Amino acid sequence: MKNILLFITFWACIGVLQAQERFSAAGFYSVPNSGREVLDFNPGWRFQRELVNLPHTVQLVPSEASGSRNYQGPAWYSKNFVVDTKYRGKRLSLYFEAVMGKSSFYVNGKKVKEHFGGFLPVSIDLTAAGVCPGEEVTVAVCADNSDDPSFPPGRKQYTMDFCVFGGIYRDCYLVITDDVHVSDANEAGQVAGGGVFISYEEVSEKSARLNVKTHIANDGKAACKVELESILLDAEDRRVAGARKSLRLPAGSAGHVTQQLSVKNPSLWHPDTPSLYRLKTSVYRNGKLCDAVVSRIGIRSVEFRGAEGLYINGKPFEDKLMGVNRHQDYAYIGNAVPNNLHWLDVKKMRDAGFRIIRSAHYPQDPAFMDACDELGMFVIVATPGWQYWNPAPVFEERVLSDIRNMVRRDRNHPSVLLWEPVLNETAFPESFAQNAYRATHEEYPAPGCYAAIDDKSKGAMGYDVLYTAPKNEAFYRNSGKSCFTREYGDCVDDWNSHNSYSRVAREWGEDPQIRQAQHYARKDYGGSLTVDQFYKSPRGHVGGALWHSFDHQRGYHPDPFWGGLMDVFRQPKYSYYMMMSQRDPHLRLAQADSGPMIYIANAMTPFSPEDIVVYTNCDSVRIIVDGKDTLVQAPVLEEKGIRHPPILFRGAYSFVDVRALHRAGKPEQCGIIAEGFLDGKVVARTENKPSKRNERLVLTVDSGLPPRANGSDIVTVIASITDKDGFVKRLSQETVIFEVEGEGELVGGRDIEANPRVSRWGTAPALIRTTTKAGIVKVKARLLHPGIQFHPQASIEINTLPAERTALYKELPVPKKTESFGESEIGEVDLKEVERLAKEEQERMKEMKQVEQQQRHFESTEKK
Repeated sequence: MKNILLFITFWACIGVLQAQERFSAAGFYSVPNSGREVLDFNPGWRFQRELVNLPHTVQLVPSEASGSRNYQGPAWYSKNFVVDTKYRGKRLSLYFEAVMGKSSFYVNGKKVKEHFGGFLPVSIDLTAAGVCPGEEVTVAVCADNSDDPSFPPGRKQYTMDFCVFGGIYRDCYLVITDDVHVSDANEAGQVAGGGVFISYEEVSEKSARLNVKTHIANDGKAACKVELESILLDAEDRRVAGARKSLRLPAGSAGHVTQQLSVKNPSLWHPDTPSLYRLKTSVYRNGKLCDAVVSRIGIRSVEFRGAEGLYINGKPFEDKLMGVNRHQDYAYIGNAVPNNLHWLDVKKMRDAGFRIIRSAHYPQDPAFMDACDELGMFVIVATPGWQYWNPAPVFEERVLSDIRNMVRRDRNHPSVLLWEPVLNETAFPESFAQNAYRATHEEYPAPGCYAAIDDKSKGAMGYDVLYTAPKNEAFYRNSGKSCFTREYGDCVDDWNSHNSYSRVAREWGEDPQIRQAQHYARKDYGGSLTVDQFYKSPRGHVGGALWHSFDHQRGYHPDPFWGGLMDVFRQPKYSYYMMMSQRDPHLRLAQADSGPMIYIANAMTPFSPEDIVVYTNCDSVRIIVDGKDTLVQAPVLEEKGIRHPPILFRGAYSFVDVRALHRAGKPEQCGIIAEGFLDGKVVARTENKPSKRNERLVLTVDSGLPPRANGSDIVTVIASITDKDGFVKRLSQETVIFEVEGEGELVGGRDIEANPRVSRWGTAPALIRTTTKAGIVKVKARLLHPGIQFHPQASIEINTLPAERTALYKELPVPKKTESFGESEIGEVDLKEVERLAKEEQERMKEMKQVEQQQRHFESTEKK
């Protein structure tokens, strides 16, 4: 009951935070009654013969779908709708956050735009296309993710380390504005302009100066006088600073307004204290409000000072900046990840203690960027590209266009630490390196703009930060460069076979998972860079990003990349907890899990290693094994190196001892208790017990944020096979059927092995998508093949909250019903049947006790 109350309280607090929009839409947050409305355009698209909601993937795939098993080719979407007549005289546009590949857009049968590239936004001017409120409109989109060398990434998918899953896989919005409005930065195409551009100077704890550059468009037929008001609001919505300026705009023109805001005693953004402000931009035409938007910002400064390393807000960053890379794909749904799961990805990595994510190898979803701002995660924003250069001029033109557009889209995010404008691991000419660097700094001509490149690339020394392995102190002094390792941790036998002890599927069990974690932690045997080596590097080497945060699909190999700290469903491996143990135990965060932690990497199975590994950030650890053996040990530390290496208790676990206690009738004594000490006090405690007989199915929800009834949000429900006390039976391989009732639907079925799902390492996940109606989602789970000995059932209810935004649609998909597996298997069990089964179970247990006694008798005879 206590846990349930805590769970409810957590979600209630999250609900209060949701009073203000958590995610931006079309680049901004909303201002009520401002003349601008942004409608959710995700629901009700026609795809082939069915209705779907965005984000959408053209094909659901199995959880292991590497080797280019996904569909590549054209995919058509269409949507019929009518814009309300109350919007007559307004400007209408569609904002697609991204459409994979080469895309073509049609309005009422007429082609209005073509776009090349699958990772940046596309805007369609519906007003210019003749759309009028009150009239029926058809919008069609062709999304073609076929291989195409004319735009990045350019390389054929079957030769790349990631998959370009197709479709309209990010959000779409209908943006309604007055003729006079703040422009969209990407659509405006202005160098270092368009939309709202905020930069900072003279940032300190005492004061900061904000430079605000706002682009206002007048698409009307008459000239007008425009007044622009910029107001900075703090977290409590109090006015901190403001400015007002006038501008005269001829018909059909646009212009920039520059303003400066001074802030006293600012709350500075830092990964550990990500303080956010809201800049409210209001546009008045002839004295009347006609448009307003909010930009969520963080006041901060970052500097790379060569051998001195990274400075944040004028102070040296004393720690190493450790992080991960992130591909955007997820189990079953490919790239079509909704906003709530993007947020949860960032939260899980921040809980692990990471402070930076490299966006491999393309700009990530805007919701991901919003989450990084909120949760205190630096980001390296990378331009699309992977080991491919096309000398045709059009290819470089499109790469440079991507660079400019990614800076325009993400420049106001305080989480952006570095821009990576070059193509990943690509032998491009030096002239391109120079052009890419120039484009980055032209788009962000202000302090805090840093571009990174591999040290082996042509033109590298002209860049601000170098990607490289740690060097000696002289390198940083002589070069004047700070350095960062963009990828570390992976280690293969060769680049065709791809066998490696860093690549471990979660279900392979304890020894492989422990080996992976040790490989990432400390270089006790060959391999690549480790956490230990980064902490031994000079200050000029700022840190590194592990390859990779999550298991993900690849085009060029039949195996998924299994080197993630979590699997494709974001279930943790032991290496996740090893990384978490590197957190500073004295640091307390408001936005993420923090403080002391302890984790026992031993499931106490018959095959568990005799050496007990404990991951902790405490000074020392005491373990109590099976109620009798008390062992205390501190980590083996060096003067420099990993702060909190794994602690190894050699020969501390024995299944023979576990067996003896069970047979002596003392199973309650079995277990491993681990306690972590700081300054002589126990500050963290955990306990593992060996799982006994399979008896229960336990359902848990892994959603992070309360799901919204927007037809897009997805929550992961995990079915665990446990004993009667709830300890997971890691070695079970049961097949679980999921059923969903109410305001949700199950993602995937038999064809992708999503339902039924075989448990791996004791768990079977399911993805549940919300409908557009708020309410209760009931998820049930049972075995595909129940028997006399084991026939558990479980259910859990999920409450979905109303959507944040009004949606525009004409028709909606009907939630898919769970596939039938036979009435005898999915029918409800009445109470009398439950009682009958319980009595039968009691009788069977009596019989099983007799069997146990017989086995014990004959075993003792054998020993004699």
